[in-house]
Parts: sequence; structure tokens; C-alpha cells
Amino acid sequence: MDISFIKEALGIALSGVPITLLVTFVALLISVPIGFLFALVRLKRIPILHQLTTIYVSFVRGTPIIIQIFVLYSSIPLIINQLLTANNITFAIYDIHPLWYAFVIFSFNTAATLSEVFRGALQTVDRGQLEAAHAVGLTTKQAYRSIIIPQMLVAALPNLCTATVNLIKATSLGYAISLPEITLRTKVAANLGYHYLEAYLVIFVVYLILCLLVEQLFKWWEQYMRRHEGVSAYANH
Repeated sequence: MDISFIKEALGIALSGVPITLLVTFVALLISVPIGFLFALVRLKRIPILHQLTTIYVSFVRGTPIIIQIFVLYSSIPLIINQLLTANNITFAIYDIHPLWYAFVIFSFNTAATLSEVFRGALQTVDRGQLEAAHAVGLTTKQAYRSIIIPQMLVAALPNLCTATVNLIKATSLGYAISLPEITLRTKVAANLGYHYLEAYLVIFVVYLILCLLVEQLFKWWEQYMRRHEGVSAYANH
């Protein structure tokens, strides 16, 4: 066990944390509203859209994410290149930074997961509350913003936390598209002296700390939401 390399690898791994967190944040930013809309589509069983979202969710949940990465990373530039060529547009599509592909790929995967998280959480909210909101003059949009979504979030937070942690861990597969995140940077550093055991140990520790911090943040958020929910319920009573 090379202690000096472990110290070096720790600094290298930490330099990849901003990329990992950026991909996680952007993927959540994109997939949360999409996942919520998909959940509504499936709950309300909107024709055609319901079937399409069901197929989409089944495909994502039924295939390994590494396969999704390879398929999307290969197909996205190919499709865009064909569209550009058909319109006589010259653009170096294959020079696009892997970070942009990572945003698309991990958003694609996470949206399917969150659609199921939100669908389950929405089902815990009494449907009568929407009718009551309409009775007092609130629009559907106002009812969802002020009544339905806050209650849904409380129910969804544990699974939302799990989805976020899984997303952080999944970004380690970004090495497959040369994304310079924690895993790729550390593995490249290990290649010179074949310090793979030390490298994987460092990667393990860094991801463990990241995930524990995220879990703690969600725990604080859940406690805040439940206190707020309790105060609101008492005020309404």
C-alpha cells in the first residue's frame, strides 16, 4: 500500500468532485420537472402520452445505465450530425465536451426514476384536497403549488434522497465517455505506477463521504419540511 500515492490520489479525486456535483445538480434540475410531468401524465392516464411515458420508464428501469450511456453517447452525435448534414450546416459535433452528453444522459435516466418517486408521493395526497381548493376559489395551478406539491415533497423526500445518491454514484460511469470526474481522474493517475488498489480505495472513500453529506442534507430538509407541515396543520386547525 503506497501511502504517498493515496495522499496524491486524494487530491486528484477531490479535483473531480466539482464535475460530479455539477452533473448531479444539472441532471436534477432538468429531470425534476420532467419527472413530475411524467408522474401527472401517468396518474391522469392521458391517452398516448401515458403509453409513451410507460414505455420510456420501463426501458430506463429495465436496462443497465452503462448500456444507456453507450447507446446515447453513440446515437446523439450521429443523429445531430445527420440533421446538420441534411441542412448543409458545418459543425464539429464530435468535438463537443463530454460534459454536455453527461447532462443529457443522466437527466434521461433520472427523469424516469423521479417520475415513479413523484407518482407514488402524489398518490399519498388525498384527492379531496384538490376539490376543496377549487371550492374556495383556488385554480388547479395554485392548489398544486400551495397544497399538493408541499405535501407530496414530504412523502417523496426519502426516495428523492435515494435517487440523488444513486445519481452521484452513477456519475462514476462517466469515465466511459471520458468525463473528467472523480473516477476517471484517479484511474488515470493510477496508471503510471499501477496503483489501482489505492486508487479504488480513494474513490470509495470520496464517494462515501459525498453520499453521506447528501443524505444528511436531505435529513435536515425532511425535518424542516415536517416541522413546517406540522405548523401549517396546527394553524389551519
